Amino acid sequence: MDDMDWPRATGSLDLGDLPLRGGGVLRDARLAWRSHGRLNAARDNVVLYPTSYSAHGADLEWLIGPEGVLDPGRWFIVIPEMFGNGVSSSPSNAEGYPALVTAWDNVAAQVLLLREVWGITRLHAVYGWSMGAQQAYHWAAAYPEAVARAVVVCGSARTAVHNRIFLKSLMAVLEAAPEYDGAGGFSTPPRLALRAFGRIYATMALSQDFYRAGLHGGGDLDTYLHDGWEARYHQRHAADLLAQLRCWEAGDIAPGGDLPAALAAITARVLLMPGETDLYFRVADNAAELAHLRAGRLVPIPSIWGHRAGNPATTPPDAAFLRAMVRDFLL
Repeated sequence: MDDMDWPRATGSLDLGDLPLRGGGVLRDARLAWRSHGRLNAARDNVVLYPTSYSAHGADLEWLIGPEGVLDPGRWFIVIPEMFGNGVSSSPSNAEGYPALVTAWDNVAAQVLLLREVWGITRLHAVYGWSMGAQQAYHWAAAYPEAVARAVVVCGSARTAVHNRIFLKSLMAVLEAAPEYDGAGGFSTPPRLALRAFGRIYATMALSQDFYRAGLHGGGDLDTYLHDGWEARYHQRHAADLLAQLRCWEAGDIAPGGDLPAALAAITARVLLMPGETDLYFRVADNAAELAHLRAGRLVPIPSIWGHRAGNPATTPPDAAFLRAMVRDFLL
């Protein structure tokens, strides 16, 4: 199999009115998906790969390949597009999108997708980075009998307080825009708010060590911020960004309850891979979770690329480390 020689497919599943864990429904819910590889006859070679904040499935396919982190020659890889990302049901394409659609709701929809499209009821693994890692944790907690392994890359079982403060700062920027309608939408694209949004994001997505080493290029800082950050978020709908921020902040496998007990109830083998310099999902958060997991392993990514260490599309050393650890874990 060469780098391009494997089956690929895309599609979507209409779910009707999807009940939400927090009450209410997502009307006429639609879950889009992408797949790589072949489902075997036993349906036991499935790796679910949920998307992350503001990402589309195509943005995350870089790690799929015969020599990649996820090998489509061995695994049937399904990428469900997260609600709110502009591909599946989102404020930008669904009238009356609820104020909060959580990771729980995404996972419940993914269960239906796997069962109805392919007859899949058990996962060899669920693999996720960032908000995808939050979904991986929710899968392991909500459906322990259906998940053999969970790979949590730069994620946590509960969004930490410091992380939530960062998220609330981004929400406040969007909600302060004169274009904001007060109900999760915008009359027109809030260009100045998105400019500020991108600049705030740049402070947290990469580490102090990354900037100290001049890996941002070392040239004009405003050009770096414009080209590397502002332009990125101007490509997304502000209402979608806001909806996914709310989902991220609400991440919690034991909402309002006993997190150690929820962790202890997970039967899957769990590989925790925080970035050593990640400012969102800290090594210390995963270390605290590890103490309660039945079968957990903590392997920090030795990188100064902050949160980006977990999605190292442009950093070969980090990608090689991720590949080695994940491929061994999936055996």
